[in-house]
Amino acid sequence: QVQLAESGGGLVQTGGSLRLSCAASGRTFSNFAMGWFRQAPGEEREFVASISASGSFTYYPESVKGRFTVSRDNAKNTMYLQMNSLKPEDTAVYYCAARTRRPLSVLRSEYDYWGQGTQVTVSS
Repeated sequence: QVQLAESGGGLVQTGGSLRLSCAASGRTFSNFAMGWFRQAPGEEREFVASISASGSFTYYPESVKGRFTVSRDNAKNTMYLQMNSLKPEDTAVYYCAARTRRPLSVLRSEYDYWGQGTQVTVSS
């Protein structure tokens, strides 16, 4: 089993920044690719960022590319999401997820473990 816990969400103004953290416990974190997803009210959960097990590879959708940066510290069993230039449309609950394989993935169905989520609200 893998337990994931997000933190760092909150209320920020348009153009502001937030840094989310995802702390993992249980199995060997360094063997897992990790991802961030988000879900706004009434919307499907959507892909935000992914990082390979080693941290060498990352991927983002166009909606956040250049504004968001995913990283990980395998020594601390923690993944991060640095979010800059935030927009009201970034408002959502943000979830971290773990995939029990090393390559990253953009597909929600390929992740095996999920955190409880942290709310990010961007005011206009």
